[in-house]
Amino acid sequence: MAPLLALGAVAAACGPEPAPWPPAVVADEVGAPPLSPRESMETIVLPPGYRVELVASESLVVDPILLDFDADGRMWVVEMPAFAVDETMQDSRDPVCRVVVLEDDDDDGAMDRRRVFADGLVLPRAIKTLADGVLVGEPPNLWLMRDLDGDLKMDEKELVSDSFGRLAGNPEHNANSLVWGLDNWLYTSEHDWHLRYRGGELEVVPTLARGQWGGSIDDAGRIYRNVNNGPLFVDLVLARYFTRNPNLVRTRGLYEPLIGLEEAVAWPIRPTLGVNRGYRDQFFRPDGSSRILQSAATPVVYRGDRLPEELRGGVFVTDSTTNLVHWFVIDDDGSGRIAARDGFERGEIFASSDERLRPVGAASAPDGTLYVIDMYRGVVQDVAYQTEYLQDYIRRNELALPVNLGRIWRIAHESTVRDRKPALSGETSAGLVEYLSHPNGWWRDTAQQLLVQRGDRSAVPALRALVREAGDWRPILHALGVLGGLGGLEPDLLQPLLAHPAPEVRMWALRWSEPWLAEPGHPLGEAALGLLDDPSWEVRRQLAASLGERPRPGRVGVLVELLDRYGADAIAVDAAVSGLHGDEAEALDALLEMGVGPERSEAVEMLAGAVGRAGDAAAVLRVLVRATDEAAPEWRRGALLRGLGEGLPDPGGRRRRGGRGTSRQAVALDAEPRALTRLAEGAGEAAALAKDVAAGLTWPGKPAFVEEVPPLTEGERARFEAGRELYGNLCVACHQAHGRGGENVAQSLVGSERLHGDAGIPIRIVLAGMEGEIGLMPPLAALTDEEIASVLTYVRREWGNTGSAVDPEQVREIRGLTAVRTRPWTAEDLPTPPPWEVR
Repeated sequence: MAPLLALGAVAAACGPEPAPWPPAVVADEVGAPPLSPRESMETIVLPPGYRVELVASESLVVDPILLDFDADGRMWVVEMPAFAVDETMQDSRDPVCRVVVLEDDDDDGAMDRRRVFADGLVLPRAIKTLADGVLVGEPPNLWLMRDLDGDLKMDEKELVSDSFGRLAGNPEHNANSLVWGLDNWLYTSEHDWHLRYRGGELEVVPTLARGQWGGSIDDAGRIYRNVNNGPLFVDLVLARYFTRNPNLVRTRGLYEPLIGLEEAVAWPIRPTLGVNRGYRDQFFRPDGSSRILQSAATPVVYRGDRLPEELRGGVFVTDSTTNLVHWFVIDDDGSGRIAARDGFERGEIFASSDERLRPVGAASAPDGTLYVIDMYRGVVQDVAYQTEYLQDYIRRNELALPVNLGRIWRIAHESTVRDRKPALSGETSAGLVEYLSHPNGWWRDTAQQLLVQRGDRSAVPALRALVREAGDWRPILHALGVLGGLGGLEPDLLQPLLAHPAPEVRMWALRWSEPWLAEPGHPLGEAALGLLDDPSWEVRRQLAASLGERPRPGRVGVLVELLDRYGADAIAVDAAVSGLHGDEAEALDALLEMGVGPERSEAVEMLAGAVGRAGDAAAVLRVLVRATDEAAPEWRRGALLRGLGEGLPDPGGRRRRGGRGTSRQAVALDAEPRALTRLAEGAGEAAALAKDVAAGLTWPGKPAFVEEVPPLTEGERARFEAGRELYGNLCVACHQAHGRGGENVAQSLVGSERLHGDAGIPIRIVLAGMEGEIGLMPPLAALTDEEIASVLTYVRREWGNTGSAVDPEQVREIRGLTAVRTRPWTAEDLPTPPPWEVR
């Protein structure tokens, strides 16, 4: 709390005694009348020394959800008036959404002019300004829109991809975000591909879908995302390493949680019961304020230079349902391991008692401050996900209308002197190189992007000089990014950087060195091996990923050596295994022959999982021999069996828990693995693991203890595939692609008794929702009977689940039986097996 005391002292010295901070929660009142921008501003509370400023409001901006700044500081805003358009709160798919450009003509910090760049859009969800146009995500399309005559109106649009999310389904869960990284890739959220900018072209590159709404990078280029009430995640290892090996059964380091739900303590200044589970939630205080972030979104790293230094590098997360912006400090333990903690012990950087003030996004701005996007709506939960309680709350408080309002706020400080308005579009390439050293990350990012998009190689000498001479590591990373984008990197520049004092530089030098690491005997490859004992965890993890680019067979030996040293680090393990595609069995043999101990069980388990997932019968049999060797240490046998169980397919030919990829058939052995079946016939954990492994194998005369699952009919298979798509659209954000949910996010669907048994239980849950210790599974009664049958067929037969398919007639019957149900189910309502009675 020392920084807060200091702020309070400054405020006291400069004026009258400040109001107590943090403030008390205001009394609960029925109704929340819409306020004017000035009236709403009076409801916003910030810490001592801070202030809020109005940048824009209706009618300059209407229903804003996203913004980006172009090279000259103009604000490009995505407006979504099609969300919850009337008292029914239904979304509209009429082409009524827009991209508008706001300009501050007199540079006083308030917008003066609005121009509609593109209208007639259907629920757009992403925007990124480029040197020669603007990328706009309008699912299922990603457009490159261009203004050809300088009037800030779109004249043409080019289709970049027709697979950017989907048009159908709920707008809360769809592809979004276009975050330009230090490597000139554009990173998405809740989508299965990123973009790579190379040679003036945008390439679609498959990835692993992560996050829900928004994303950001820090000065070191780490990608931050989050999901609903999962407050903050970071990519410590890039997704592209994991996509190179389809045999992986785990991807630690990608979307790594930085703080738990209950560790992130929220401090709203009003009762916040207008959420799905507001009537019954252990996370509410007696005054009605939520103790957790109910709808975390848009994590934004503050990289500006006009707010107090303590905020720099922090991540600011908006929470529209609790009317606040939350500050996380990112701590490094000194060795490259990072974690998040609340910036304030009590209180928020930005909180409002106006229920309609809805922070849905934020941005680290060109002027060095932090902007907050306020959709200014009574309703921010899509109607498809609303509980009956929330619908009653909205009606009682008359929150559905009005719509078509909106504000943009600026967080400033008494010490803030806003930076000048940028004019980088007309800057020379030499001038842009100078801006790579600007203290504000927005200026550095924009200069890098312009230099790469221009393709002007005349800047290469100055960039090389900057890499060699810069005293701060940040300009070096940007200069490397530009050189990489221009094809101007050379080994002589990179090799000294592998010994640079800043771990961020060593890490990026490894990434940029990978083309030469792939060449046999190249000096950069040998220099990289010098980082095996690097003091930084991040550098060692990057080395684990980059060594996978070495040519075969030399990569196996070095990766095994790395696994021997750092096999207790799950992130380093998965990064290393990602580079062993096709060589996992050899690496596992080599590691075990080294006589490693139980501290290397992570590495053993993940290698065994990859062997199982690869599906080579001979390799699987070798692992089985080791796993059932009674003379081997118990930890080793357990790790091998667990790994195989993760990697092998299930008897129905679907993915097992944690696996990735398409359906596969069980691995066929020539004869019964007698040692395994003997173990499976016993009791205890070892027997359970053996049965799990045996379920993914087949052989002549397979014993009866292995459950045989009837294959799906052609019609059921079609329903299963339709359910897969629905799951990806509606359920994956909470239950995750692996089906296991997450701590304090969602229950696991893998092996769930309620999911497996009588289909009437999960049908009831989908129709009316269910609440429990973790929280609420919202009702999905708006889905058709066919859709519910499809998604339940999918989850009952995915990840090793062996439930029967669900028929639409079953859904129709249960829908009729439970039509009077007015509350989500509880565990007491739905015992297993259930004595059916309608509650």
